[in-house]
Amino acid sequence: MRDSPPHTFTLSFIHLDREANAPLYRQIYSGLREAILQRRLAPGVRLPSTRDMADLFDVSRNTVVNAFEQLMAEGYVEARVGSGTYVTDRLPEAFLQAYRSEPPVRLHDGVRTLSRRGQSFARHYRSPARPLNHSLFLHGRPDVSAFPFETWARLAAKRYRDLPRRLFGYSRHPAGYRPLREAIAGYLRTARALRCEPEQIVIVSGSQEGLYLAGQVLLDPGDRAWIEDPGYMGARSALLCADAELCPIPVDDGGIDVDAGVEKAAGARVAYVTPSHQFPLGGTMSLARRSRLLQWSAASDAWILEDDYDSEFRYKGPPLASLQGLDVNRRVIYAGTFSKVLFPALRLGYLVIPGDLVEAFLVARSVVHLNAPIFEQVVLVDFMDGGHFNTHVRRMRTHYQERRDVFVEAAERELGGCLELGPADAGLHVTGWLPAGVDDEAVARRASELGIAVLPLSRLCLAQPPRPGLVMGFGAARPEAIPDGVRRLGQAITEVVEKGKECRERDML
Repeated sequence: MRDSPPHTFTLSFIHLDREANAPLYRQIYSGLREAILQRRLAPGVRLPSTRDMADLFDVSRNTVVNAFEQLMAEGYVEARVGSGTYVTDRLPEAFLQAYRSEPPVRLHDGVRTLSRRGQSFARHYRSPARPLNHSLFLHGRPDVSAFPFETWARLAAKRYRDLPRRLFGYSRHPAGYRPLREAIAGYLRTARALRCEPEQIVIVSGSQEGLYLAGQVLLDPGDRAWIEDPGYMGARSALLCADAELCPIPVDDGGIDVDAGVEKAAGARVAYVTPSHQFPLGGTMSLARRSRLLQWSAASDAWILEDDYDSEFRYKGPPLASLQGLDVNRRVIYAGTFSKVLFPALRLGYLVIPGDLVEAFLVARSVVHLNAPIFEQVVLVDFMDGGHFNTHVRRMRTHYQERRDVFVEAAERELGGCLELGPADAGLHVTGWLPAGVDDEAVARRASELGIAVLPLSRLCLAQPPRPGLVMGFGAARPEAIPDGVRRLGQAITEVVEKGKECRERDML
């Protein structure tokens, strides 16, 4: 066995970054561990003493001791009384091989032993996108800076002092904190004209979890499901996770075309809709279509998933009544979220479920996620009961309307002739139509190069989109930055249009 004296070690492969978030002892531990796995430090090699290593790295001896203790606990090194610390010679041979870090790879065609569903995920779905280094006009983003965090922090501090410790255990009701369900029921009855009691409400970690649960509970593999086209990709993924057969149904200013849905798939099991503010086109489902949709669901023994993702922000007329409030046959599952109206990191949403389905949803939710975080629920109750929620909604409605007005004015001034805006009476985004034949993906790529984040409409379509378009968010955009952002977007559109003309002219030669 080799016995290398301390002075022969330089350990040059370990580089400490004193500005990094990782503590220094952890960086030393990681460097030594990787060296052992890569055989830079062979089994049986004696390491420098903690004092020598502390001098080498100009750190405290305790820092090195902590790193050694972690390595010993995990079995990479061992201490020998009166001799020193050695790389263990009992490390499994499978670990003693060249090791290199590899970037994530996509799985295709069953390269690994995955289920059919897992292979489908790997082949067809995208993991959540990494945050962009720019967010001007990124859709679905509320203005987090306008949230009253001082009020929230004050309520949270009081609750941390006073909250009974029993509430931090596992004994909570799987549907969520009862006072929060009562507060939500009261709010929905008043603001959204829902027919609901607290017993029908299940707290979830955002509406996406709610849509996933609904798909699992309501759909069998192969069942057909209506999906708005263009529509929300998260709903599409949630239904595909239940192995549903998606039936893209066209939408227009009056919402989903129910007659087209009946003609295409009258026997569908589920219909996913955004009736108050269609995503992404921004239309509102007409009363006639709401009535027709409810009639179809009752006659076909089908379920309706109503996603009411940003109904609080309506700038023209009073808030619209929910589809669930019109439903006398209890066929609607209503999904709501606090992500847009408060802040996304809160991760609290809710489902309003017909009473006879509640137990099935609770069992399904318990398999995936036992409970939503209790502390956030308790603070949210105080926020709502104290009147802060309603005050915040009213203030943000004015806040977003002002930004909407700045955006629309700038777009009409700068983009006239190259982008036709759709409805902008509600929500935090507006969709614009590009001239026929323009590649909206190319526009989005060029806009990104210019520091503008927009979503190409084609990415939200299952069928061929009627026209190319862009989905543009204004909620998180600073008013003073909007005009310049619109000008840069116009530059991106113009460049793509001109490039397309040049290509067509070359093709004609």
